[in-house]
Amino acid sequence: MGELSAIWIKRMKRGPMDPVASAALVAGRGLVGNADQGRRRQVTLIEEEVWRSLMDRLGADVHPSSRRANLMLRGIRLPDTRGRVLRIGGCRIRIGGHLTPCHLMDEVLPGLQAAMRPHWGGGAFAEVLDDGQIRVGDPVEWLDDDPDTRPSTTRGATTAPAGS
Repeated sequence: MGELSAIWIKRMKRGPMDPVASAALVAGRGLVGNADQGRRRQVTLIEEEVWRSLMDRLGADVHPSSRRANLMLRGIRLPDTRGRVLRIGGCRIRIGGHLTPCHLMDEVLPGLQAAMRPHWGGGAFAEVLDDGQIRVGDPVEWLDDDPDTRPSTTRGATTAPAGS
């Protein structure tokens, strides 16, 4: 079991990432107040451990909100999880694929874009399956034992660019 370690809401494209202690999720839409609503990338995720590893490798200390993801998870691995369902607090999200880091990452830190490319280092995007409230500190777990949450073999797209 993992934990939700941070939540950020982006009010507008290329706008600041506002940290919040809790947020509302709307099924089929995403995070209330976030600029990206209702598309494939309803919510974006990064792993806290991966971010720390990237910073160590690049000899930097850039704040993880610079990744421009909505949720940071601790203790949950994202690689190769397309189609799997995560429960965050009382809400479920289905992983749609990995995020390809864009040129903005090199504006944050030279070399970051290339360092993030392998092994889902840029994080993942997901669709929101349930309405509800999530909070920093909520437990996060995979729901693989539930037949309604097993990966679909008919899902199409596998990658979404990690634009701003």
